[in-house]
Amino acid sequence: MEYQKNSQGTLTKQGLHLTTLGQGPDIVMLHGWGMNSAVFTPLQQAFSQYRVHYVDLPGFGHSPSIEGNIDAWVDAIIDVTPDSSIWLGWSLGGLVASRAALRYPNKVNALATVASSPYFMAKETLADNVLWPGMAPQVLEQFYHSLNLNLSRTISQFLAIQAMGSQNAKKDIKQLKTLLSNRPEPQSIALTQGLNMLARTDLRQEIAHIDQPWLRIWGRLDGLVPYSIHTLMPQKSSIKDVILPKASHAPFISHTEDFLESVHQWLNSL
Repeated sequence: MEYQKNSQGTLTKQGLHLTTLGQGPDIVMLHGWGMNSAVFTPLQQAFSQYRVHYVDLPGFGHSPSIEGNIDAWVDAIIDVTPDSSIWLGWSLGGLVASRAALRYPNKVNALATVASSPYFMAKETLADNVLWPGMAPQVLEQFYHSLNLNLSRTISQFLAIQAMGSQNAKKDIKQLKTLLSNRPEPQSIALTQGLNMLARTDLRQEIAHIDQPWLRIWGRLDGLVPYSIHTLMPQKSSIKDVILPKASHAPFISHTEDFLESVHQWLNSL
């Protein structure tokens, strides 16, 4: 599963689009695959005491696509965001934020990941034949195939998978679709890049070197990123795991109050 250019043209590195709101300590917010930063709109008032930079990842929302892998994405985000920021990433955005924390520890003061994993694929680990929880390879292959057939339908299917397990799945999907409709559809070349990152980026060994304060929020009912992953990840005094018992893959949508309470408690502790 390799990244390939398509009829939308070659990729060039340009400044990414971001919306900055509020006053206070800097927070960088990164959305997930197939989304854009408008998904965080319901959270904006709750973070008014911070200066929050809502970033459209490369090729999503209003941001141009860029050439390269996850490190190129990280570099592009670093270029448009302040130093000494708190980075919060959801799903694929959490993977990108984790990579940023590893590559730029002097610029990422603290890290929060939401329904995210250092490796998104289900795979047997080398030690003790333990199964690393994650997505089955055929699920990702289906998305690769579907992108070439119908982009909009593929996004809708992904939204449905993200809401699986939620008690308010239909409501969650409707809200996500409404929020996403405020921005252009993602570029197919960026979607392919993102799938490549989900399939191939493996930070399981490297994350032991993340020394910044790290909040990890999990949805107990998440069908994409099983919450049990946290038991296989490093445990340090600087790390806090929060499991929302009734949430799925988008806890900031389905359980906004519980999500915000967890994040604000952590932020206040920094």
